[in-house]
Amino acid sequence: MNNNLVVVEVDPATPEVAQLVAMLDADLLERYPGMPIHGIDAAQFHGSGGAFLVGRIDGVAVACGALRPMADGIGELKRMFVRRDHRGRGYARAILAAIEELARQRGYQMIRLETGIHQPEAIALYEGAGYRPILCFGEYVDYHSRCFEKSLVAKLATEAQRAQRPEAQRTQLRK
Repeated sequence: MNNNLVVVEVDPATPEVAQLVAMLDADLLERYPGMPIHGIDAAQFHGSGGAFLVGRIDGVAVACGALRPMADGIGELKRMFVRRDHRGRGYARAILAAIEELARQRGYQMIRLETGIHQPEAIALYEGAGYRPILCFGEYVDYHSRCFEKSLVAKLATEAQRAQRPEAQRTQLRK
């Protein structure tokens, strides 16, 4: 479904990111009039070790997401967005998977995130990807927020266990 989406890490201060973030902020203002937007400062974000990913179709930025260090071994997912005219094509799942892979590469064992109560599609995405609800943290402690986390260690351990099984056991498990 997302075969032609190319996901790349970019400088969050670029015009294509600014355009996507402006669309994201407009979407959030529609859903949460008068509420604060928990964005990022591009220069500070990049300087703190954050990574910003953009998904492009034919060179045009249509989706984004970011990962920033939160605590030792924990990354925070930020600024997930897919342009309205490109939704329903699996791009959010592709960005999320790319961020999770980047987090693993950077040695994170856990990803946490905040989304809002008026974003049922985001909540469904995260729950479907194995994120579990947690108490909200930091600046997100308010009645509009829903927070989630996912262990990246469990998947790594499961993959390692599968790789260590003798072939006969793997064959038996497939039946």
